[in-house]
Amino acid sequence: MNTRTAQTFDDLEAQITEQQSTLSKRLKQISEYVLDHPNKVALQTVSTIAEEAGVNPSALIRFASAFGFSGFTEMQQLFKQRITDHSISYRDRLRQSYSVADTDENGIPGTQTIIREFVSASIESAEQLIDPKVEECIEAAVDLMLSRKNLYIMGLRRSYAISSYATYALRQIKTRAIHIDCAGAMHMEHTSVFNPKDDLLICVSFSPYATETREVMLAAYNADVPIISISDSMLSPLKPVSNVFFEIVEQEVRGIRSLSASITLIQSLVVAYANKLEASDKHD
Repeated sequence: MNTRTAQTFDDLEAQITEQQSTLSKRLKQISEYVLDHPNKVALQTVSTIAEEAGVNPSALIRFASAFGFSGFTEMQQLFKQRITDHSISYRDRLRQSYSVADTDENGIPGTQTIIREFVSASIESAEQLIDPKVEECIEAAVDLMLSRKNLYIMGLRRSYAISSYATYALRQIKTRAIHIDCAGAMHMEHTSVFNPKDDLLICVSFSPYATETREVMLAAYNADVPIISISDSMLSPLKPVSNVFFEIVEQEVRGIRSLSASITLIQSLVVAYANKLEASDKHD
């Protein structure tokens, strides 16, 4: 594989995403892990990374070599630089404010510890939105939304809270927002009337990616309806069919993932859309 060695994490992320389909099964497994857990890759040892990714350490070396690095440690420097560029996270700062003293004699955390863990996770999740790339995507998404009359919105399971809120918020500003759910297994009925000139689809889906959401997205794609999507990985099946794609990696606490960044993103998107809508109305 002839690949120019990436000089930044963003370059490496783009290369891995672009070449994902050409990687062997083992290297593809590693690519999914490193893109889904960049902080762990930056901070953990090679042996720990290999164990968590479910591969041998030698496979990590082969993976790094496939992208032009002399070894995995050299590639790992880009992940470390990514953390440095983003500075110390609020989560790390808040962790310093409590200790094992917040647990009982059985090691069970107290209420204060649990609250702080969830607060710090929510802050870290939302922090990732302060990024020029996210701002560019919001502007592109708003322009698409302004060009369509009907905004279809879909998100199931954990994503349902995001999609239902987006529908509510858009309706508050008198926008024709249609929430697609699976009541009566009627989700595909909406796709039969998709119109590429008037309609747009906003989808939210996180791993393991609801089959129904993927079906609706494929139908929209085949009907040339533009798609804005929010998902949790550059390797998400939503990305290839999306006109605008937001990668949101929510932090996890005790097996529960935050929704803070996703909600914040939707709120920002709706407000940005409302502002431009109002401005365009004044010029009409």
